[in-house]
Amino acid sequence: MKKIYSIILLLTAFGFLWSCQEDEKVVLQQPDSFVLNVPKYVSGIYDLKNMETIEFSTSQPGYGFTAAATYSVEISLSESFSEFAAIPGTYTTAKFDVQAADVALALMGLLGIEEESEYPEAPHPLYVRLRSVLNDKNDGEVRSNVITLPRVKGYFALDPKEMPEEMFIIGNVAGNWSWDGATEMIPVWGAEGKFWAMQYLGQTGDGGNAEIKFNTAKAWDGNEFGFGGTSINQNGGTSDVGATDSGGNIGIGNPGWYIVVVTTTITGRDYDYAVDFLPPHVHLQGETASGNWDTTDEAYRFAIPELSLGANAEFVSPPFSNTAEVRASIKLPGHDWWNTEFLVFDGVFVPRGAGGDQERITGKAGQRLYINFTERTGKIQ
Repeated sequence: MKKIYSIILLLTAFGFLWSCQEDEKVVLQQPDSFVLNVPKYVSGIYDLKNMETIEFSTSQPGYGFTAAATYSVEISLSESFSEFAAIPGTYTTAKFDVQAADVALALMGLLGIEEESEYPEAPHPLYVRLRSVLNDKNDGEVRSNVITLPRVKGYFALDPKEMPEEMFIIGNVAGNWSWDGATEMIPVWGAEGKFWAMQYLGQTGDGGNAEIKFNTAKAWDGNEFGFGGTSINQNGGTSDVGATDSGGNIGIGNPGWYIVVVTTTITGRDYDYAVDFLPPHVHLQGETASGNWDTTDEAYRFAIPELSLGANAEFVSPPFSNTAEVRASIKLPGHDWWNTEFLVFDGVFVPRGAGGDQERITGKAGQRLYINFTERTGKIQ
C-alpha cells in the first residue's frame, strides 16, 4: 500500500508541475507605442557637419516579457511623418549613437536637394521616432513617440562613391560590339580606378577605322562612355591616335597597337574618365634584362607585331640575357614597372593587376617570352 500511495503522490506532483508550466507560458503582447526620450542637449544646435554622432535613449516596448528588441531610427521634416527616411543601422541597446553623416544624407533625400546652392542655411526642426522589432520577420513591430530636435543644421552631403573595380573596352575591333568579346582591362596596382590594356586598334576587315567605347560592366546599361565628356591624352598619353567623335565612340584615325589607359576620378556624385593612348612598348625586367630594373631600354623591348598580322599576333621579347626569373611589364608614367607587370603560367597570360606578388618562373638564357595580348596566352621557349 505504501508503494502504491507513493506512486500516486508522485504522479499528482508531476501533474501539478506540468500545470504550473502551462500557466507560466510566455505570451507576446503587442504594445501601441513606447518611449523615445528627449535628448539632454535638445535646446542646442545640431550642426551635422561638425559633429560625429547624436545620442538617443529609449525604454523597451511592453512586450510582456524581457525581449531582445532591435531599434532603428526614422526622421521626417513633418511631425505627422507623412514622408520619412530610415537611417542606416540597427541597435540592440537602450542607449545608442547615430552617425551625424547618415542623418545628413537622409536629409538630402527628404529635402530633394540636387545643387549645393539650394541647401537651406538656417537650422530647422527635425522630427525623430524609433521603430522596434523582435526578429527579421518584424514580429512585435511598433513605433515610438515622436520627438523634436528644434534646430538641426544639415549640409550638402554626398553619398560616398566607390571606384570601379572593372573596366571593359568594346568596339568594332574589340568584340565586334558584343560584350561577350569585349576586352577586360587590367587594374593598375596601387591606383584605384585605373586600368590598362594592350589593344589592337587596326582597321576592320572592310577597311574601316577602329571605334571603341568603355564601361565598368559588360552591358549597355547607360553608363558606357566614349568620346563625349572624356578627356583624351591629357593624363600622360603620348600617342597621336587621331581621335575623333564617331557617333559618340572614340574613332581611331591612326590605326595601330596601343596601350590604352583609363583613369577614373570622382567629382561629387559623378565619375570622370580620362583615356590615354601610349606606344605599345613591353619590356623584360631584371636578370633576364642583364640585371636592369624599371628599364625602358630598347635592347629589352618586345618586338611589336605588324598590323597586317591582325589582333592575334604575338609580341616577342628579345632573348633572355641570363638564366633567371622572368619578369616583364609595360611602363606607365608615374608608376613603377611592377605596378603593371605580368607573367605566363601554363600558357596563360596572367597580369599582376591589383593583386600580390606573383609566383616565379625561371627562363633559360637565349629563350624568349611570347605574349598574345588579345587571347591572353603566352609561352617561354
